[in-house]
Amino acid sequence: MPNSPINTIALADAWEWLLGLRHQRPCDVAITLTPNGEWQTLQTVSAEVRELLDCLTPLASRPAWVVAQLGQSMDGRIATESGHSHYINGHESLVHLHRLRALVDAVVVGAGTASADNPQLTVRHVSGPHPTRVVLDPRGRIPNDLTLLRCDTAPTLLIVGSEAAETVTPAHVQRCVLPLNASGHFNPHDVIALLADKGLPRVLVEGGGVTVSQFIEAGAVDRLHLLVAPLLIGSGRPGLKMTPIKTLESALRPPTRTFRCGDDTLFDMRLRDTPA
Repeated sequence: MPNSPINTIALADAWEWLLGLRHQRPCDVAITLTPNGEWQTLQTVSAEVRELLDCLTPLASRPAWVVAQLGQSMDGRIATESGHSHYINGHESLVHLHRLRALVDAVVVGAGTASADNPQLTVRHVSGPHPTRVVLDPRGRIPNDLTLLRCDTAPTLLIVGSEAAETVTPAHVQRCVLPLNASGHFNPHDVIALLADKGLPRVLVEGGGVTVSQFIEAGAVDRLHLLVAPLLIGSGRPGLKMTPIKTLESALRPPTRTFRCGDDTLFDMRLRDTPA
């Protein structure tokens, strides 16, 4: 890659600054954080670098938060009726997702997503550390041959209900038990508290739509990153599905910023204020 012009901050350097900020380590990039949590520099930055810093500095600079992420079509679908979802969003959105993974301590998915997608939940498209992988499996139904359980690339937490059958797990997998609510699901706040107790205060709720919806409805999410592709599916699985409301006065109207992710649009929604 050609060298950037003198006094110009490259995208890779801006990302390394964000990683340094997140992990509280020195970084030789001419960007500083103001007392009110904004980035500043005397050097030249491109529009792409500015958007990266604007989008992710609020996350990299804070010690604890919960971000939910969903990728969907313009008509709110995250998969076809058969479950096919590769790839609704473009490569730039995948890079953004991996940046989120690199900034968090733990990435959370539900049992349905783990079983259907068999994800790795690691950081591969950018530099940065792998997060702890967390699977919410109330009834202990995920297959034993999932990559998460077989591959020790990153530590894994398997959170199950008290009625889930005992299983033998590999050394990199820790089994945790949480109570279930009346509908047979975990209380999202119990999950967040468990992760915080284990030293994992920065959390990405990655999927699927049901899990993300439950965390939002419980008021457990600070920000929602909704990546919308210029695509109309017309049918299929919806992204967010929460308790029906009667009037629009009850709808969530969070402060929202938008960013470009290639052909996709990222909606960064602040669902609650995160302590500095």
